[in-house]
Amino acid sequence: MKILFLLFPLILLLVQGAAGSSARCRRRGGFCSFDGCSSPSKPIGKCSAVSVCCKR
Repeated sequence: MKILFLLFPLILLLVQGAAGSSARCRRRGGFCSFDGCSSPSKPIGKCSAVSVCCKR
């Protein structure tokens, strides 16, 4: 039971960090993609460890 008190803040920090990165990507005029950027788009950053921020 004690481990739940340790895991809960960690999960909240991960979710908060992922949300902040996607918002930053949108502010730069981009979008997040899990498959990578398509042909006319170019990568301009990262949204999370598994997604890329792309801009057309």
